[in-house]
Amino acid sequence: MTNPILSDWQTPFQIAPFDMISDEDFAPALDEALIAHQAEIDAIAGNPDPATFSNTVEALEAAGEAMDKVLSVFFSVAGADSNQAREQLQRDFSPKLAAHFSEISSNKALFARVADLWARKDDLGLADEQARVLMLTHRGFVRSGAALEGADDDRMKAIKARLAVLGTNFTQNLLADERDWFMPLTEEDLEGLPGFVVDAARAAGVEKEAGGPVVTLSRSLIVPFLQFSPRRDLREKAYQAWTARGANGGETDNRAIAAETLQLRQERAKLLGYDSFAAYKLEPEMAKTPDAVRKLLMDVWGPARARAEADADVLEAMMRQDGINAELEPWDWRYYSEKRRKAEHDLDEATLKPYLQLDRMIEAAFSCATRLFGLEFTPLDVPLYHPDCRAWDVTRDGEHVAVFIGDYFARGSKRSGAWCSAMRSQAKFPKVQTPIVINVCNFAKGDPALLSYDDARTLFHEFGHALHQMLSNVTYDSISGTSVARDFVELPSQLYEHWLEVPEVLTEFATHAETGAAMPQAMLDKVLEAANFDQGFGTVEYVASALVDLAFHEGDAPADPMAKQAEVLADLGMPHAIGMRHATPHFAHVFAGDGYSSGYYSYMWSEVMDADAFAAFEEAGGAFDTERAKALEDNILSTGGSKDPADLYTAFRGRLPGVEALLKGRGLLDAA
Repeated sequence: MTNPILSDWQTPFQIAPFDMISDEDFAPALDEALIAHQAEIDAIAGNPDPATFSNTVEALEAAGEAMDKVLSVFFSVAGADSNQAREQLQRDFSPKLAAHFSEISSNKALFARVADLWARKDDLGLADEQARVLMLTHRGFVRSGAALEGADDDRMKAIKARLAVLGTNFTQNLLADERDWFMPLTEEDLEGLPGFVVDAARAAGVEKEAGGPVVTLSRSLIVPFLQFSPRRDLREKAYQAWTARGANGGETDNRAIAAETLQLRQERAKLLGYDSFAAYKLEPEMAKTPDAVRKLLMDVWGPARARAEADADVLEAMMRQDGINAELEPWDWRYYSEKRRKAEHDLDEATLKPYLQLDRMIEAAFSCATRLFGLEFTPLDVPLYHPDCRAWDVTRDGEHVAVFIGDYFARGSKRSGAWCSAMRSQAKFPKVQTPIVINVCNFAKGDPALLSYDDARTLFHEFGHALHQMLSNVTYDSISGTSVARDFVELPSQLYEHWLEVPEVLTEFATHAETGAAMPQAMLDKVLEAANFDQGFGTVEYVASALVDLAFHEGDAPADPMAKQAEVLADLGMPHAIGMRHATPHFAHVFAGDGYSSGYYSYMWSEVMDADAFAAFEEAGGAFDTERAKALEDNILSTGGSKDPADLYTAFRGRLPGVEALLKGRGLLDAA
């Protein structure tokens, strides 16, 4: 009987038939796909004909269709709806996949064909996109260690295999800590909390079968609890648990994993001839060097720290007015900042939240995409991997463009955070395929589900990534959609956040959950006025994390990452009452894989561009200027990795931006 994962999917738009797939199907499907892919690779490497772009590079692009099907389905469910069986499969798969892809990247016969093409690249008559794919393919082989020989080659394979295991273990340890901890609340403990927090706590208690309301480590619940709970003792207990994820001792402790990961990354870079892992990792990015990254971060750190310290003085004075004669602590900041926001901007999140219904914010994100790019969204009734998921058929001028899937609610089986991934990327070779794109978030469930303003911003952010995937219009899968430099990939997502703050968008879609009334103009004005509220805090917690990430990878790997983290924060003069956004033991961006290792700065690098890019709309006909929207699609959203990102941005804007746009956007220019 054919494995349903590997069968010909007779489903709308060839979406995976999730209702037919069981956990028992994954392992045999992967084994079969590995054999098929290896046979394809052997055929390319062993081809007796001279290397051509078609029989080598395009053949590599076409290989692995079965592998793509297995991995796209598996990693979608493993990240968003895990269980014990899937966690075990991840542990089994990670070394197997690492070994497989390491074998390909170190295949000498295959590399020889690619290197031969690279040496003759000027004589091949390649189109621009083909030349770009050849360059990226050759560079990928070199950076993977294809030119290594003997013991160095063997050691590189071992390092890759071990790093894959460590990344999986880090992720699963973090998920376990987030899933297993919760703090029961009595009815008295709920006093002072707005209704939406109480409702979320009760819903979480039902999920945990706790017999009453609880606080969990889901950001959508713990952050509002820290904002609104007048109980300082409970805030401290919740904050300490939140920041201790991955550092609780025992089997789920991530500190030794982080240390070993950093050591292996350094060894990997040295084998390839680089001074440090940061130098290796940053070479293909827009930033190019650790020095360029450090300069950006430090240019922002000074103004952000000055603003945060001034804010801390205000918050501590408020605390003393409450009769608490103690130092402002990290578990106090959000509580007093929320009180300050209410006092200074007359803006209460409990009053604001009913206007930010999840369904209406989804409509808002869709509406902006319709006005900017002509996209239309029609609900699809198809089986998906979890009942919470929803799907839409995305069309333009009546033609199918993509499938978009939204998985918005927090649950114990889902890792924390928010992300966008493609179950299938756009491509035209070896056949035309339209993308299947998914946004995964962790919003609190409710009836109706209500978002904080930060939640709404997250929804727009992830949908910006989705647009980058859905509007992709390139030939080859390897450069499709978000397959771009790490410090460029956040540009479309962060840029799209700006449309949430367009007054006419909020006027139309921010309607009250009970009355249906539009957000009052006075409240809308306050929301926009407060957009930069507490930016000292937000910028400091982010930049501190980015600088620690850079320090981990810039020099020799620290034997004790926690000591190195403390040293970096001390040298920076980190404000006492602000913690890193992601401390080392739960810094999944950096340690769950090496995607953002030495690269957490990339959000800010992209923000320099997104602030400047939105200004281009404002300088033209406004947020929905059709000429600027077309330029954005033509030069950035549709082009994937087909050109150098600096060239793409320059084609859109006419120049590269400076850091001033970012400081202005965050309201930090006067703190510089």
